[in-house]
Amino acid sequence: MRIEEIIAAPFIPLSVILHAHAERRGEAIAIADETSRISWADLDAMLDRVAAALQREGVEANEPVAIAASNSVRTALAFLGALRAGAVAAPLTSTAAPPTVLAMLADSTSRVLLLDKTMAEGLAGLPFPDHVKRIALDDSDAGVPFSEWIAPAGAKPEERLPRPEDPFNIIYSSGTTGMPKGIVQSHQMRHEYVRRGLGSGFDDDTATICSTPLYSNTTLVSFLPTLTAAGKVVLMKKFDARGFLELSERERVTNAMLVPVQYRRIMEHPDFDSFDLSSYRLKTCTSAPFPAWLKADVLKRWPGGLVEGYGLTEGGATTNLVAHEYPNKLHTVGRPSPGHVIKIIDEDGNELPLGEVGEIVGRSPIMMNGYHGQPDKTREMEWYDKDGNRYLRHGDVGKFDEDGFLILMDRAKDMIISGGFNIFPTDLEAELTRQPAVKEAAVVGIPSDQWGETPLAVIVLADPAADPEAIRQEANRALGKTQRIARIEVVDELPRSPIGKVLKRELRDHFGGNPIAQAPITDSKESNHA
Repeated sequence: MRIEEIIAAPFIPLSVILHAHAERRGEAIAIADETSRISWADLDAMLDRVAAALQREGVEANEPVAIAASNSVRTALAFLGALRAGAVAAPLTSTAAPPTVLAMLADSTSRVLLLDKTMAEGLAGLPFPDHVKRIALDDSDAGVPFSEWIAPAGAKPEERLPRPEDPFNIIYSSGTTGMPKGIVQSHQMRHEYVRRGLGSGFDDDTATICSTPLYSNTTLVSFLPTLTAAGKVVLMKKFDARGFLELSERERVTNAMLVPVQYRRIMEHPDFDSFDLSSYRLKTCTSAPFPAWLKADVLKRWPGGLVEGYGLTEGGATTNLVAHEYPNKLHTVGRPSPGHVIKIIDEDGNELPLGEVGEIVGRSPIMMNGYHGQPDKTREMEWYDKDGNRYLRHGDVGKFDEDGFLILMDRAKDMIISGGFNIFPTDLEAELTRQPAVKEAAVVGIPSDQWGETPLAVIVLADPAADPEAIRQEANRALGKTQRIARIEVVDELPRSPIGKVLKRELRDHFGGNPIAQAPITDSKESNHA
């Protein structure tokens, strides 16, 4: 099946595409990890065997199948095999706290869990549901060994082709603000994602490295287009900068989707320039703020193009910044993708004109069906324009510049309201990280007796001998009167989710327990409203 056919088709089930590729690609490698590889022909046969085994377990069409395991060839087989069975892939956030994993399992309603030993050890001692069958992907004692459970060689499942509107997967949100919600994405939505991805140069020769977990939408937006294009996926079990560089060189990687903290660690690696990365065509980034200085460093030192994508796992709308074509727009996240619409609204839901700052809402062909079993939460995410068109709330604050490029100001929930003034933490973080002594910074609002909230900066030092108070004063000299940082705390590292998002809720919980008694408003040096 040619890429042009897939792009032109309104809808083709992924399993049909993979089967067609297997017939053509045969012994070419489809998926590899650090220790194993599988050809296209063997991948197709194994997906049939996984699907047949799931159907033997009584898994019905559109029934979720839960997966909780580190990246591996077998984890990919579980995900894709569930789809071939006509089921819904439900990868759980395996790095979450074990009670949260069990809560996600219950929410998914899955009767089968494919897991590995590490996940099983985390769940030990917790009340695991009796009705859920456990399959050990690594053939450990975590459950029925995968090699014994899988259907025999040559087995064929009952064909259950999905309709476009049928659920493809349930992706659980990161859970940085509470219990993760199950985001239901349809086969049509995934097909639209893939069509968009294929247009950026995926083909038989594509080799994409996936260094974030398969339960993350960040991973799937490169994993799925690569397989749809009949390329090769290289899975990392756990990211580390040297391992990434070694694997990139060994596998002649052409594409990578990384989050900003991974880019930073790779670029800071002392041996970066000694690796042969000449095979790279395209690098992409999403999921967290990507500093302009870091984009510039990647463009300068790493072969191939660089594209930053901004959007929601839920869908909404996406923007793309083709950084190698617009090096003067590195402070933005680019323009809306074709067919995607973004509006800026005020707190009353009214549309704002160009250049004004407000909440971001978006609509596109890649919007989620809704949150699994939570219609009220789905409705909270929605906004409708005067013509009745459905948009999703991005949860971010931003504005468009005169050229139609979107500038993100901050997460709406992270915005600090101090003495009636809106303070965007990203402005303060940018000022702090301009100082050579500051490696990373995160700013949160904590209680203030005088202002309601006031900015607290949590920093990681590049120079351990640096004086935090001098850093605070230097930043405050450059900041506006309403923005001034009240306090700095130094940590060894910032708490992050597995895909690199700073967990600001943890910082607020840890450092925000006692309100700061602010200096009088007449003290111009210390008051952030003087």
